[in-house]
Amino acid sequence: MKKQPKGFWYGITANVILFSLTSLLTDISSEMIQPLIPLFMTALGAGALAVGILGGLSDSFAAIFHMFSGYWSDLTGKRKKFVIGGYTVSAVSKLVMSFASSWIHIFIMRPVERIGKGIREPPRDAVLAETTPREVHGKVFGLNRAFDRTGAIIGSLLAIIFLTLGFAYNKIFFIAALVAFISIIPLLFVKEKKIMPKKAALEFGLKHMSSRLKIFILISTLFAFANFSYMLFVLRVSAFYSSIIAVALYLFSNLLFEIFATPAGIIADKIGKRKVIFTGYALFFVSCIIFIFFSSLEMFILGFAFYGLSQALAVGNERALTADMSSKKMLGTSIGTFYLFNSLAALPAGIIAGALYEYVAPSAAFAYGAVLALASAVILASVNISEEEIEDEEI
Repeated sequence: MKKQPKGFWYGITANVILFSLTSLLTDISSEMIQPLIPLFMTALGAGALAVGILGGLSDSFAAIFHMFSGYWSDLTGKRKKFVIGGYTVSAVSKLVMSFASSWIHIFIMRPVERIGKGIREPPRDAVLAETTPREVHGKVFGLNRAFDRTGAIIGSLLAIIFLTLGFAYNKIFFIAALVAFISIIPLLFVKEKKIMPKKAALEFGLKHMSSRLKIFILISTLFAFANFSYMLFVLRVSAFYSSIIAVALYLFSNLLFEIFATPAGIIADKIGKRKVIFTGYALFFVSCIIFIFFSSLEMFILGFAFYGLSQALAVGNERALTADMSSKKMLGTSIGTFYLFNSLAALPAGIIAGALYEYVAPSAAFAYGAVLALASAVILASVNISEEEIEDEEI
């Protein structure tokens, strides 16, 4: 039976707070523009396929840097510089997007902004894992993600307010860029653990993982194919209701994420992360089913509720379980590998879902997501994956 920490604040180090503050400000910035991207693009003449491709393309660009930044941080023994560099790339990209006059400009710069996300996340997660007790990783990663979602709520709310006040999209993007630059400040005070540089070939992280970690990464990648961009959910609502309502429902899903992300991590630490992740996959399936068969406002609210809950249960705990099953000496590379496989799935997922949405029917895109989400949940429940701590020599 797992030994549980006695207090909530056990394991919540200064680094956790600093990273969480940066996550809060970054997501305020990101979510001011995130729900507006599909609306802005379609207003400038883009179709659902272009929107779907952008959603996948952005994550795929991030995927390459997810892998390399984790490896490079292991190779150099210095993680903080990659974290700061990644956040800076994102901030600069948002500033450039604020001057966009064509949907093509957003189509080009959004992936660049996601490159910054790819650079920063594996080394950031590695620092979090290395500077906190293993038995509270679910809580730590859940708390960090909750700050993300709190920022997302504030950012989406600001987007609604600015839209109501008649602000142009470009102006909202500019304000978001300023907040992004401010978010870098807390990182200057982060203290990383001194680690020895790891002189290993990049393929080490791909070939020398434990079998159970490989299996889990494949399952989570299958779900990544199902978990296509939020943009199509927003577009579906905007086809029946105003853009403000679409953004408000997106805000609602983020609110649920913020409320349940940390409790989901705490529960996962107690009962096992796999059970909680399974529930997240199942809820995403239900959300897609709702978007297939219903178009009333009440059902869209319910659909976004299940969508937000699915992300709260699955996303943070996928990362935490990957960290738990990783070799300590190659933690950054293992996390980067997880991000690589999951993010590379986003491009074909976006293309398939976008094409189905635009050329077949919107319901076809959500049916695609539902089938793969159900398959992911069934496979995860069927395989035997131990969550016990891995030794460095285990492969």
